[in-house]
Amino acid sequence: MLDLCVTIKGVSFLLQTGLGFLGNTLVLLAYTQVVYSEYRLQPVDIILCHLAFVDLLLLLTRCVPQTMTVFGLRDLLNDPGCKVVIYTYRITRALSVCITCMLSVFQAVTIAPAGGPCLSRLKARLPKLIVPTIAGLWLFNMAVCFAAPLFSIAPRNGTVPAFTLNLGFCHVDFRDRLFYKINGVVVSTRDFVFVGLMLWSSGYILLLLHRHSRQVRSIRRSSQGGGAETRAAKTVITLVVLYVVFFGIDNIIWIYMLTVDKVSPVVADMKIFFSSCYACLSPFFIISSNKKVKSKLVCVAADQEQPSVDTQDSNDKM
Repeated sequence: MLDLCVTIKGVSFLLQTGLGFLGNTLVLLAYTQVVYSEYRLQPVDIILCHLAFVDLLLLLTRCVPQTMTVFGLRDLLNDPGCKVVIYTYRITRALSVCITCMLSVFQAVTIAPAGGPCLSRLKARLPKLIVPTIAGLWLFNMAVCFAAPLFSIAPRNGTVPAFTLNLGFCHVDFRDRLFYKINGVVVSTRDFVFVGLMLWSSGYILLLLHRHSRQVRSIRRSSQGGGAETRAAKTVITLVVLYVVFFGIDNIIWIYMLTVDKVSPVVADMKIFFSSCYACLSPFFIISSNKKVKSKLVCVAADQEQPSVDTQDSNDKM
């Protein structure tokens, strides 16, 4: 029975890692083709491209070592390696929620009806604010997650101390209840603030789409941008709903972990799995709903098939 549980857990992490790596790599490949053909990315494309990059790093730093540990590989990392991997994972996990929130707010401002001069100026400056905002989010989360490398160590022989998160490939030893609680409160507060802003902006998007459906159809008929903006808004809503679902499950488990001194490895594995589901599934929603990404991937597939067709034709002539 134990071997069956280990096998199921290992296969689950392996599938999650493989699918997530494939999906995010395809999104990045598609946007590489966009840059190559169009020499620039639209603001929403920059955000989605960076989201795929962050989610790819998240999977590489959390799910890959977790999968290797489940299948019996030990002593993967020393203390410095654990500090680098855990710090990178904490930053990328935080950036995943921050960039999804940024995407939602950007889309809400983009489709908002023309208001006063302040909103008009903000809309005009919005594309130029994308890169500085992403850089600011990196710096902000690097500062918030500074404690991660301080408490991360390679696994030691013997029992796991109290107030320690046993990740299998690394331990996060908070040493006492105070640091354990402070870390949990800081991380949860940051996540809830960004998720709250994400829900508010997404609700505003839904309200605009509902109230101004006739205006949106009129804009779509009169310009090319309206239809694209509406599709982008629906993509954002889908990504937000997907994130909130897994965020809820992840934080229910996290709140439970804060109430106990010793966390079961099974509970820690469940948290890792659900916290990584968004990074695994979100690129496939982007691919299915984003016409630009889908068309570039189709073009790449067609280009790869063309040489084989030409080779077959030449063989037939011979």
